[in-house]
Amino acid sequence: MLRALATGGATVTLLATSLLCGTSAHAQPTDVTPPGFTVGLVTLNGSGCPAGTAAVATSPDDTAFTVTYSNYLAQVGSGAGPTDFRKNCQLTVQVNAPQGFTYAIAEADYRGYAYLASGASSEEKANYYFQGQPQTATASHDFAGPMDDNWQATDTTGIASLVWAPCGATRDLNINTQLHVSASPSDPTATSFMTMDSTDGSLTTIYHLDWEQCVS
Repeated sequence: MLRALATGGATVTLLATSLLCGTSAHAQPTDVTPPGFTVGLVTLNGSGCPAGTAAVATSPDDTAFTVTYSNYLAQVGSGAGPTDFRKNCQLTVQVNAPQGFTYAIAEADYRGYAYLASGASSEEKANYYFQGQPQTATASHDFAGPMDDNWQATDTTGIASLVWAPCGATRDLNINTQLHVSASPSDPTATSFMTMDSTDGSLTTIYHLDWEQCVS
């Protein structure tokens, strides 16, 4: 039976403070989701996503893209290696926006499973930025033991703090996620772990896009 989802407390730090659409064009909000955008995986690196363990696809309604993981696990305690307490994945994707549009990530949904001993804790963290731009958006979600349950976390960004792709340019979008597990101080050998992974060996993380129309 599928366990109920447990949502961790979210701490969101928005470091992006302006809309960025290049120097030669600006953009205006639109309620229209342009059809036909595509998403391609450029690179995938990190201890949480070894080669062949993640895939990227566009949603059927063209409003989001998904990332599916199959081997994303951080753990501590008996049997864990010295670096297993932290796992990360640097995902670089290229969203090919239709002519005349730009986009930003408005919301990201993450899911997984956590087994935390009493006194243990864990964190899921993500930051988002475009190639060549210093502006980033960062969010983290904390969980505390005892816990033996599915978890869910959502990063939501206000419109004034979205990190936008430059109008008229194709830039790679970087998404850096990490899982971090801390052992119980009273029993550091107790097993605790957190996955961005489901019981069938894969988990879909959904990234929702906001769109603006570029104006010369």
